[in-house]
Amino acid sequence: MENPWIAALVSLFIWWFATGAILLAVKCADRRGGGAHRRTALAGLPLLGAGIWGFVATSGDPSVAGVYLAFFSALAIWGWIELAFLAGVVTGPNGYPCPPGVTGWERFIRAWGTIAYHEMALTAALVAMMLWAWDAPNAFGLWTFLVLFLARISAKLNLYLGVPRINTEFLPHPLLHLASHFRRASMNGLFPLSVTLLTLATGWWLTQIMAGTADAAQLVGYALLAVMTALALIEHWLMVVPLPDAKLWRWMLPSEKPGVQNPGKTDNGQVKVRT
Repeated sequence: MENPWIAALVSLFIWWFATGAILLAVKCADRRGGGAHRRTALAGLPLLGAGIWGFVATSGDPSVAGVYLAFFSALAIWGWIELAFLAGVVTGPNGYPCPPGVTGWERFIRAWGTIAYHEMALTAALVAMMLWAWDAPNAFGLWTFLVLFLARISAKLNLYLGVPRINTEFLPHPLLHLASHFRRASMNGLFPLSVTLLTLATGWWLTQIMAGTADAAQLVGYALLAVMTALALIEHWLMVVPLPDAKLWRWMLPSEKPGVQNPGKTDNGQVKVRT
């Protein structure tokens, strides 16, 4: 497990598996209806608890095992917050589609209102983690969460400003109104900056690996971060490049329950997106 290539494969697998597990949970809740989404978020609380415990416990452990556990713990904290968001439990005060013709600050405030509580939860978690582990011997859990946090903000801003390709296939029922706050456009001014910064960040982690000054635990940590940052970069490019990335998880998800009306979708099954 000290091999950075093994760490890279672990990071890649956990990204795929965790994403699929969260999507599966919320899609199953879609099929059950009623209070299933809330129950799903509550059922995931042990994951949050384990993540907090692991993050705190490993901050003083700079070993290889400590780095792996810190990485998994940060993902567990992040994963529960994302699960609560996708389940419609921690979202924002605005649960309505964006009316046609709304522009400027009104559109921004409406869009912010759809995700405000979620962003506050992520920010609060990040601040707490920074206060605990900024100068800790093992800060790789903090860096993992920070990479995810900054990449997610960038992705959301790009979806708001407008990108050519928006995949709304996996939006759960409680969040179908979000699609009306996205915008399809040929490009926006933030996208080149986003991919440049993510490319530089990926290069920085790789540079630390190749510098030859890191010990085994640090090499593992840098490899984990390099893959996570590179995946965030790929996810940004998928907003532009028409590749069938949804196939990575579509096969493992349940189909729509027959007879359930989905008001956020058009007749051909696509979620409505602003242009």
